[in-house]
Amino acid sequence: MRERLVCMISACLVAVFAFSGVAASADAELNRKLQDAFAAGELEGLHGVLIIHEGEVIAETYFEGPDQRWGAPLPNVKHSEISLHDLRSVTKSVVGLLYGIALGEGIVPPVDAPLIAQFPQYGDLAGEPLRDRITVGHALSMKMGTEWNEDLPYTDRRNSEIAMEYAADRYRFILDRPMVAEPGQEWRYSGGATAIVAKLISDGAGMPIDVYAREKLFGPLEIKSYEWIKGSDGVPSAASGLRLTLPDLGKIGRLILDGGVYNGQQVVPEAWLRESFRPRAELHQLRYGYFWWLASRGDPPSWVAGFGNGGQRLTVQPEFDLVVAIFAGNYNDPDAWRLPVKVIEEFMVPAVRARIGNN
Repeated sequence: MRERLVCMISACLVAVFAFSGVAASADAELNRKLQDAFAAGELEGLHGVLIIHEGEVIAETYFEGPDQRWGAPLPNVKHSEISLHDLRSVTKSVVGLLYGIALGEGIVPPVDAPLIAQFPQYGDLAGEPLRDRITVGHALSMKMGTEWNEDLPYTDRRNSEIAMEYAADRYRFILDRPMVAEPGQEWRYSGGATAIVAKLISDGAGMPIDVYAREKLFGPLEIKSYEWIKGSDGVPSAASGLRLTLPDLGKIGRLILDGGVYNGQQVVPEAWLRESFRPRAELHQLRYGYFWWLASRGDPPSWVAGFGNGGQRLTVQPEFDLVVAIFAGNYNDPDAWRLPVKVIEEFMVPAVRARIGNN
């Protein structure tokens, strides 16, 4: 987890800029520059880049290279605007949006509701003072106080997320982890927290999380092509299983910029976005909200982001009307963060500054 956190910090910090003014015409050279750098071996593992500034696409380009489908190797893929790609842990941020939709519909408990009480089928776990104090909000902010370890490689069954996928009952596995801290006191990166929130959504909606997403998020956003990979128990992986195209990931970024509105329809309650982007954990030079990473400064934060294994990124800077979506294939590489940082720092920043300067 320490390496993961360092990577995320580095990736986020370079995404904070001092932009001003109004964007000028699109940088027609940006795609070419990215392609030339890739051909020169400077952007190894890059699969796609989408940058939207002031509502205008200033870069959208794709590359050829090996990929994975939730860990299963794929042959050399010619990535394109119609290619599905793993989001990995950006999936968690999407689940956060879905919880907000469900909360607005009144089909899930409020964030201050006791978590264990929502699962009477595991009544034998109730009665432990610390465990009974875990709330839904603690799960959304990954501060449940339970033991959870994703420091190990995701190829290792001792990794808690992988162990959850192999458990006979994933939800019991999540809820009965030993208590190691007071709920709300310590932050632990946890795919289990996302899985249990997704269970609340699917139970409240009476349908699997992927079906609910299709009806309440993907449908309104006109996202027609997607895949949500299921575990061996047939349950969609809420922690890492979603696959989208790059333009459709960009739509989610635009949805955030527009206060949850798409084509005049309020898809995600704006109040929920504000709650999601309120800091719930201080993590050195990062903060964490409800399944979203947040800038270390600003109220509201100067940017919000979802990150995924291998170099997946969705970064949104509302103040400057900027969305950056990146797909990459450097899975399980501790240095995977370097690639999106390079794209942002060496290609996006100069292009946007030039657009401002030309205005």
